[in-house]
Amino acid sequence: MAGTLAALFRMAGAGFLLAREGAFSLVEIDDLPALPRAAIRLGKLLEKRGADEATRPERITAALNRLGPSYIKLGQFLATRADIVGIDNARMLGRLRDEIPPFPDAEARLMIEKALGKPIDSLFRSFSPPVAAASIAQVHKAEIETAGGERKAVAVKVLRPDVRRRFKRDMETFFAAARLIERVDPASRRLRPIAVVETLDRSVALEMDLRLEAAALSEMGEATVADTGFRVPKVEWELTARDVLTLEWIDGIKLSDVAALEAAGHDLPELARRLMQAFLRHALRDGFFHADMHQGNLFVDATGTIVAVDFGIMGRLGRAEQRFLAEILYGFIGRDYRRIAEIHFEAGYVPARHSLDDFAQALRAIGEPIHGQKASEISMARLLTLLFEVTELFDMQTRPELLLVQKTMVVVEGVSRSLDPNFDMWSTSEPVVRDWIGRYLGPAGQLERVGEGFGALARLANELPRLAERAERLSAEFDRMGEKGIRLDPETIAGIGRSEAHAARWGRVALWVIAIVAVVAGLKVIS
Repeated sequence: MAGTLAALFRMAGAGFLLAREGAFSLVEIDDLPALPRAAIRLGKLLEKRGADEATRPERITAALNRLGPSYIKLGQFLATRADIVGIDNARMLGRLRDEIPPFPDAEARLMIEKALGKPIDSLFRSFSPPVAAASIAQVHKAEIETAGGERKAVAVKVLRPDVRRRFKRDMETFFAAARLIERVDPASRRLRPIAVVETLDRSVALEMDLRLEAAALSEMGEATVADTGFRVPKVEWELTARDVLTLEWIDGIKLSDVAALEAAGHDLPELARRLMQAFLRHALRDGFFHADMHQGNLFVDATGTIVAVDFGIMGRLGRAEQRFLAEILYGFIGRDYRRIAEIHFEAGYVPARHSLDDFAQALRAIGEPIHGQKASEISMARLLTLLFEVTELFDMQTRPELLLVQKTMVVVEGVSRSLDPNFDMWSTSEPVVRDWIGRYLGPAGQLERVGEGFGALARLANELPRLAERAERLSAEFDRMGEKGIRLDPETIAGIGRSEAHAARWGRVALWVIAIVAVVAGLKVIS
């Protein structure tokens, strides 16, 4: 109980800070129930008087940085959930970058020695102060000696001290907020706030094990080994552990430095095209993609090859999601709106109670205006804005795995447009999507799926004896229940009673916390 109360008060403190910087002014309240609408209005009253509206995004991102690493990650994660915060706010949060000061070099050295079990001087020939710092880890440049006796530059990523404990504490706050939102606003359950926090919690837990980032680098390296114009750094596995990742040092120009790219003689429109096609290949062909492809994580080396770094956030798509994405893109490229609608219904994303023809008509309203524009004005961001509005109208449930790939596509499109203002999203995507359609939905793909089907049947045949045994036990249990009824032991009955009492008690506590915060906020406004 004390822990939950502490989480609620931390949540109130964070809410007050964000309200002062104008975060509540970004929320549309028209469709909210009465109590959340009143809370948002109160929050808007707390915004600093005389603050410049144009600086609100910068003030909000600064507030998230002040609140700490967990809130930065929350903001970055919400940038992937335009269905919750809206496209404009998602784009604003998408610009949120970690601006955390580095921790002392001496602490980094101790972390590395503890993780790798050796003195740092025996691990590296040289070791620099931090060259980059973020919410979870920071990076140092170092040198190792190769088997041939030569020096080789490497990047050493080391986890922040005590970062796991801090994230665990803040996640308790986020879970308390999500539970409160679902309790106060039942309509919000369609967006699954608790599931959102669970996904964030899992994502951060994976990101804080640098061995998993090394594995992601290795997997993508193998998948893209034959791809021209794109690669990832090589991992130094013997110098990698849970809290330390050592990999090849990349000498290159960041994609954010357009002037330097031009001065080096790189073909910017070609880089824009290659970046988008690389992302689509990873998502469609491999079902595994870099989900944080902003300019700061992308370099161009001397050969003109794009090199991606920072593989802490990755996305995966199953074959069903790959097909859904490919057919949606192909449908919009070919203006086959009925097929796009059929894919939504076949996948079960739109409830069958809705009319397929009505949904196809709504999709046409999205696609036709976009196809009537010049290439430089065709925006994936605009398409997704309209698509979110339509899918909400047709009760489409949130699909986190698709939202991540959609968010990444918008980011990659933005990077490509920064390189080439006339970047044509559709003509660039079409060859990759057409190749996937031909390979997996053509004759070869049909044969492959037949083979997968036979494999599934063989596995089912192996499971049949065990399934028959389970069915026999289940039948006997139903017969017993029919004769004697369902019985609950005393411990189960007592547990149910305790659970109900606990839920009622915490509902009252939550309401009192809301009331206290409202009174305090009101006094602040008056003063």
